[in-house]
Amino acid sequence: MRLPIKRPDESREGYVGRVYINETVKAMYPDHNRRLEVCLQNACEAGMNPVSEADFMINSIEYGWTEEITAENWIVPSEADYEEGYDEELDEVWDISEAKPGLWENIRKKKEREGKDYKPAKKGDKDRPDPESYKKAQSDDFKPHKMYDKDGKPHEAKTLEDHLRMKKMGYTHAEAGYKYEDPKTGQVYEYQRRGIYKKDGRTLVPARAAEYQGKKVKLGKPFRTPKGPKKSAVYVKNGSGKVVIVRFGDPNMSIKKDNPKRRKSFRARHNCDNPGPRWKAKYWSCRAW
Repeated sequence: MRLPIKRPDESREGYVGRVYINETVKAMYPDHNRRLEVCLQNACEAGMNPVSEADFMINSIEYGWTEEITAENWIVPSEADYEEGYDEELDEVWDISEAKPGLWENIRKKKEREGKDYKPAKKGDKDRPDPESYKKAQSDDFKPHKMYDKDGKPHEAKTLEDHLRMKKMGYTHAEAGYKYEDPKTGQVYEYQRRGIYKKDGRTLVPARAAEYQGKKVKLGKPFRTPKGPKKSAVYVKNGSGKVVIVRFGDPNMSIKKDNPKRRKSFRARHNCDNPGPRWKAKYWSCRAW
């Protein structure tokens, strides 16, 4: 049986991330290294420059890659999945339902309709609206509502234009509250005032993120990805401010950063004094060491 084909508008990295976790492909290639190799080979376009192809495969295996966020690679880690030793990027939580409401709503509705058979729409599909139709739908569905500034003060969004303007100013749909997290269970509690709170004898700590409900993730905080295709992943903003997912790390290898010689060797071999930008896999591979 052949592997799924690469879609016309799909990046090489997106193809690898999508096909690697395909259940049929996993059954065909249970070994991680072999499956990744086959996915990488299939991702390369016909007629691709051999040097470019080799560079893509080596870098993907050695470090990892960066993907644009899609319905198929969207992952919401549990609190336990997040790795220790990293600080979130500006203490920021990214909500796909607010940042990309159209994409989120389409994902949610289509998943409900199709269940296990859900597949994202591609350009040209009859159920994918054109930009003008999408704008009109937003306007038709709009209802006046309250939005809250950073101090928790409510403001009335009477029109779609008011909503978009307030959103740019950082207003949200949630009233200000103070969230505290159980350090053992990761459960988050919300209170109207700052204070010292306890649950089951444990002092709660200020939460760095809200409850996720399938749509919120921490930026700059790596998390484990047991299903692959790499050991870990992290959501970050790229050079243009767009949130992407970076995959890095070999799931079959453990980091020996506690061994000074191994750590020094790795960092020298990969030139970790110059790891590159945060939205590249090499940065996070070096950061792990």
